Amino acid sequence: SVTVYSHRHYDIDKEIFSAFEKETGIQVLVKEDKASKLIELISQKKDAADILITVDVARLDQAKNKNILQPIQSDYINSRVPSNFMDSDYMWFGLTKRYRVLAYSKERVNPVDIKNYTDLAQPKWKGKIAVRSSGNTYNQSLMASVIANSDQTKAETWAKSLVANFSRSPKGNDRDQVKEVAADRADIAIINTYYLGKLLNSENEQEVEAGKSVGLIFPNQENSGAHVNISGIGVCKYAPNKDNAIQLIEYLLSDKVQELYSAANYEYPIVKDIPICDLLQSWGSFREDTIALEEIGQLNTAALEVFARAGWE
Repeated sequence: SVTVYSHRHYDIDKEIFSAFEKETGIQVLVKEDKASKLIELISQKKDAADILITVDVARLDQAKNKNILQPIQSDYINSRVPSNFMDSDYMWFGLTKRYRVLAYSKERVNPVDIKNYTDLAQPKWKGKIAVRSSGNTYNQSLMASVIANSDQTKAETWAKSLVANFSRSPKGNDRDQVKEVAADRADIAIINTYYLGKLLNSENEQEVEAGKSVGLIFPNQENSGAHVNISGIGVCKYAPNKDNAIQLIEYLLSDKVQELYSAANYEYPIVKDIPICDLLQSWGSFREDTIALEEIGQLNTAALEVFARAGWE
């Protein structure tokens, strides 16, 4: 068997694990919870899990710092995952990519008016930006990327101006931010790309209409590129089934599984040249930030400090 502690909670993951079981005869045991809770559980019971999967690079860095991961040497994994999407000590590796972008009202916003994340601080957007809380890991890594591409002082100045433009106190998930735009209570929402895919393919007609009401802007195309985060994976330090764990990771990086992540969950493959679903193709090509995700994870504390001083709840 192989025991997976996962912050991912998608039906496609269950299907993938089931297919792995059938192909290899290795049973996959899964425990789902928030990454912070899973990391704490592994810290308390060293051999509880073989694999940790998170949905944000900062939590992978946290797991590494808590000394619950081990380095993995696999030529296959190294050939599949670009170097900026893996830990320099080979403690964790990216599985999928998600971009933190801007969803704008097709009725009220001209996309040429906003090109960069810094443009969100312009006074013209006062009371028009919807976003979730600073406790959200996606926002924390976005802020870390702003720090990495400028410095902490400039990031704080930007954050304070952005907070002044919020349409309401931050709350809800990324779907809720799009719904605020659809309801004319905001003009721009900061979201992860795959959430829009979820809305557009929802069984709820109102969610579909909310998704249709917005367009996407991939910011910073003339400079650093759009901020990219990952869902990622690592082998636990005291994994009782290390070989099975490595075999599962290699399976998750195979062409067929990488394509499934795109088709079923609207995520971008971590492996290059994997076909993406029609929806992602419709969003076009764009430049992504090439900064090492390891650096983004390490700047998480700095991001939290900026949030606190900027008054981002």
